[in-house]
Amino acid sequence: MGVLEVLMRETALFAAAGFLVVGASDLAVDLIWAALHLNPRRQTRRPIPKEEARRRLALFVPAWDEAAVIGAMLRTTLDAYEGVDFRIYVGCYPNDRPTAAAAAAVADPRLSLVIGPKDGPTTKADCLNTLWRGLLADEAAGPWRADALVLHDAEDWVHPGEAGLFLRHLACADLVQLPVLPLPDPDSRLVAGHYGDEFAEAHCKELVVRHRLGASLPSAGVGCALSRRSLEVLAREAPGGMPFDAASLTEDYELGLRIAEAGGRTTFLRARHGDGSLIATRAYFPATFAAAVRQKSRWLTGIALCGWDRLGWRGGVAERWMRLRDRQGPLAAILLFAAYASLALWLALKSREGLGGAAPAPLPPALSWLVRINSALLVWRLTMRAAFTASAYGPVEGLRAIPRALVGNAVTMGAAAAALARYRKLRRTGRAAWDKTEHRFPAEAG
Repeated sequence: MGVLEVLMRETALFAAAGFLVVGASDLAVDLIWAALHLNPRRQTRRPIPKEEARRRLALFVPAWDEAAVIGAMLRTTLDAYEGVDFRIYVGCYPNDRPTAAAAAAVADPRLSLVIGPKDGPTTKADCLNTLWRGLLADEAAGPWRADALVLHDAEDWVHPGEAGLFLRHLACADLVQLPVLPLPDPDSRLVAGHYGDEFAEAHCKELVVRHRLGASLPSAGVGCALSRRSLEVLAREAPGGMPFDAASLTEDYELGLRIAEAGGRTTFLRARHGDGSLIATRAYFPATFAAAVRQKSRWLTGIALCGWDRLGWRGGVAERWMRLRDRQGPLAAILLFAAYASLALWLALKSREGLGGAAPAPLPPALSWLVRINSALLVWRLTMRAAFTASAYGPVEGLRAIPRALVGNAVTMGAAAAALARYRKLRRTGRAAWDKTEHRFPAEAG
């Protein structure tokens, strides 16, 4: 047996064994979701107040280099929250005058522009702390006081039904997370489209199962409402007295876990508006491969690598299982690389056979069975992905989700390599920075 054949078998065995573990975990989530979906009595019962509570909402919109989108986003959000007692706080930096000017041009008494003391970019969490200080200063100067916070990004299209849903459910929850629905980009069916596939499955299945198991819910950082009480608890426990950890790259993900650890109740809601539309936050996601790798490398660094350091493995079996799933991105990238490498080696061996060389020996029985099982799991995985995408975007996009899985794999492998480099730099320097992508605001998102 030649060196190439041995290398092919070893990489195939490593990839197959790893995919079996990951695939079994995915299958378990699918079966739990199916049990909940087919038997509504087993779904989590949430107390749903019939009337909206009289609460004042403060919307936080951190912004760095967002002059192109912030104006349209603020005008749309002001309209969406019409009739609600609210204020919008936009966080900007002294060295980002275009964004501050675009936000200030939206002249409305319910809008406050908060300029931080430091040049940007810092971290998104640091900008949120600037907004928190601005809110406290406003409250100290006047009678208005926020009962809850709502988080949004500068590129978000906010659904008109969002405010009412938050006002009803904040009576019984400290964190209310709504779905995020990436907008289809006709100019980027593959790269931008794969975000829709992933979010459709995560926000229709993964978070539903997570909530049912009693595990903490990570915030998406947008379309998320936070009770005043929970933020004050986090602020009291933090060394700097601020609710958002400025050293975190993924403060949104950590926020939900920290609130749950402090005893707060977190909930994920999927609800329809009167017109039948899903109440969700919509936005365009990166449309180029390089931008997608850059964004996902930040997610992997903050959640999978720094999350291990910062949050550890506290909690029961369900909590630890979900944290393991959150942090399996780098492992999945390694397994994908090994799988593609073994496939390339196998094709090379078959090509050699076609040129008159020796045929590769049959696979060992154990490896052959692993390949068969993983192939069945792959078919199941792609079927589920296509079904959830179709439920959110229609049957055509559901079919496109199947070839887009290859794009998602490529992005994952590139992002994992970039995340490891970013993580090493972060450990060496100790400095985290806001690494954002270029944004667009939808002309029409309804």
